[in-house]
Amino acid sequence: MAVTIKDVAREAGVSTATVSKILNNKPYISESTTRRVMEVMKRLNYHPNAQASNFKCKRTGNIIYLAVTELNTAFHNPHMFEILCGAQNVIRNKNYNLSFMGVSDKQDAYDLAIKTVGCNTADGMLVHGSATSRLLVDFLVKNDFPHIIIGRPPFASPSSWIDTNNRVSGQMAMEYLEKCGYCQIAFIGGPRSDEISRHRLQGFVSYMNINGLAIQDDFIKYGTYTKESGYLMMEELLCQPTLPDAVICENNQIAMGAVRAIEKHLLSIPEDIGLITFDDYPLSQLIDPPLTVVDIDVHEMGRQAASILLQKIKNPSLQVQSFVTLPNLIIRSSTKNQN
Repeated sequence: MAVTIKDVAREAGVSTATVSKILNNKPYISESTTRRVMEVMKRLNYHPNAQASNFKCKRTGNIIYLAVTELNTAFHNPHMFEILCGAQNVIRNKNYNLSFMGVSDKQDAYDLAIKTVGCNTADGMLVHGSATSRLLVDFLVKNDFPHIIIGRPPFASPSSWIDTNNRVSGQMAMEYLEKCGYCQIAFIGGPRSDEISRHRLQGFVSYMNINGLAIQDDFIKYGTYTKESGYLMMEELLCQPTLPDAVICENNQIAMGAVRAIEKHLLSIPEDIGLITFDDYPLSQLIDPPLTVVDIDVHEMGRQAASILLQKIKNPSLQVQSFVTLPNLIIRSSTKNQN
């Protein structure tokens, strides 16, 4: 038998009205009471009934863009906001409001999704990869709530998602470096567990294998997405008996650290070591020398995500799982000219 709002109220020791107010995000409910009720909802696996809320029949005119935000998010992940701007350009022309909802972690994102569906405060949701979890995705799918996940979920799911093909990005970086005459190529990236870094590395390795090029295990380094980590990984490469003549850096921060290490060793970019990175952040052109980049049009990704979401609002049974916006190469002076 399905858990009801009365069951939650009884278990939490509050009235059904209090539970309803918490679901509707009403003021004057203490933080401790709210936390207790949410814990009971999670323990009882209670989800507000979307059909009972009749959200399909009542247009709110609101779409939520859900993402995890923290200090300096705009600096470390500016693509999040480029995607938002692309989506906004589509949504505003269809008489919808786009509400940005920044949460502290994936659990908060899941809790907000429960409130959104149960309280009928939005017609659809764009979920940034930073906020994606199996709990949240399963909940949206179970309730047939129109949504698009920005970035392919790292687990099997019938959810609707849109992404760029990061394996192709890795292949493109490797192919260009080979055309430039580089042959001892290293890859320094983020954590082993990171989906994007892993896919770009897979593209790099795939190109090497297909073209019969040797892969040196000690030319592949894992770290964090910081310039300090980039510096340390580059230092490790430069202290080896055989030096790379080019390095693929998984992001701009890592590339900044790599440049500092190369300069410390009095080596020249791109003559001694070429550098290529991904995503054309403003930093790409501020680093000396300006970085060659494999870029994706994330603004267009936001536009496409919003367009698909608007289709799903009209037809919630529509399922879309696709790669979009193929990467393009921006050539600057951190790599030698092609042969």
